[in-house]
Order: sequence, then structure tokens, then C-alpha cells
Amino acid sequence: MTQDHDLLLFDMDGTLSDPLVGIGRSLNHALTHFGYAPLELPEVSAYVGIPLDETFQALTGITAPFRLNALVAKYRERYAEVGYAENVLYPGIAEALARLAAADVALAVCTSKRKCFAERILEKFGIRSYFRFVSGGDTGVRKWQQVEELLAKGWISESSVMVGDRAADLIAAHRNRLTAAGVLWGFGSREELERESPRYWLGTPSEIPMLAEGWHRVVPARIGRSDSDYWPANHRLTSHPPVIRYFPEPL
Repeated sequence: MTQDHDLLLFDMDGTLSDPLVGIGRSLNHALTHFGYAPLELPEVSAYVGIPLDETFQALTGITAPFRLNALVAKYRERYAEVGYAENVLYPGIAEALARLAAADVALAVCTSKRKCFAERILEKFGIRSYFRFVSGGDTGVRKWQQVEELLAKGWISESSVMVGDRAADLIAAHRNRLTAAGVLWGFGSREELERESPRYWLGTPSEIPMLAEGWHRVVPARIGRSDSDYWPANHRLTSHPPVIRYFPEPL
């Protein structure tokens, strides 16, 4: 790691792994139990990376905390049993993390998921050992509050970099005076990320180690300019090919 930055703080869903199947089926497990219509696959993507209480409030219109908590509990009932295991690691993530670890780069995770679920998923993929710590969330806790707490504990600093695929990740970084890196293979659109002006863009997981190999090689975000204005020809920003998701059973 260079003197400019001291740690890479990764979001999980949509950044390290694709959780769509497990989240979709677990959302529907809760919704149908309480008499609500299940979601179709295209609808699920909008809620990946969003806190569960916000998701269920948006889907049902419920605002009473005890009713939202009941939906969350029913979701977690299925997620704890099988949903977490339906995560898929993005191609290239394991290799990128291994390169960073070999270079003694400090890595950590900050996710809206409960820590227990995040730990199980990372262990499942065999990548837990790469991270110094895992910060998990809960209902009522926003990502920026998690980052704020990590700063207060001294586990990260204002020189750390938050790496994520949703606006909430970048907002959390900027609200706490961290640098933000937006990734383009997750669930947030480029337009969503551009509104939060990340310093760095990453087009594929294979580009993540560039953050440690030399920060000058990672493109600063510049809205309204073409990628070729900032990348040499062999490092041009590209969109990650879409992950092919198979659903052997209905969501």
C-alpha cells in the first residue's frame, strides 16, 4: 500500500459476491408468508445492498417497526438455513484478493449483512483469512454509521478506501472523509455511482490490485469524459461481462 492509502474496505454484496438468488428467495419467503406477492427476478436487483428494513418498507408500505422486524426475522429464517450458501463469488475476486494479501495490503469488509452471515459466506469461499476484520450491519444501522464507528475505534482511518457497488457505499466513504472507489460489476448503475463522484473506478475484479500496485494507475472519476481520456490503451475502463445466473427453482 502506498503512503496515500492504508487499507481497502470492501462492501460485500455486489462487490465481492453475487447474492441475488439467496436474497431473492429469502425475500419471497418472508413476503409470501405474510400474504404479499413474491418478487420477479428483475425486481430483486434493486434491493441488493439495501438494508432489510428499508427494503421491506419499500415493498410493503409498512412503517411499524414490529411488523418490519417480523418480516426481517422471517427473511433471516431462510437465509440462515440456505440463503447465505446461494451466494456466488464473482470471477476474479479470489485471485485479486490473493495478490493483495501477498503484497501485505490491509483488507477488511464492511457490509450491511449481519456479521455472522458475512463470516459464513467468506469462509465458504475460502477468503476469510485475507481480511483483518468484518464489520456487519443490522436493521436501523446505515453503512455510513458503520464506517463512522470503525473510524472511532481506530480500525480504519481517513486514508482508507471504501470499495463498493452502490451509492450507499460511496456516501458512507465521503460522509466520513474516506476515499471512494466505485465498481461496475455489481448492482448499482454507473449513473447511480457517478452522482456520488468516486475518486476511482474499477471495471473488473482483475483491476482491484491496481489500487495497491500504484494509485496513479487507477482512473480518477471524471463525469462526462470518455474512459480513454484517463486510461492508457491497455488499461481502459470496461464494464464487467454480466454474470449468468441460473435459477433451478423459482424465486
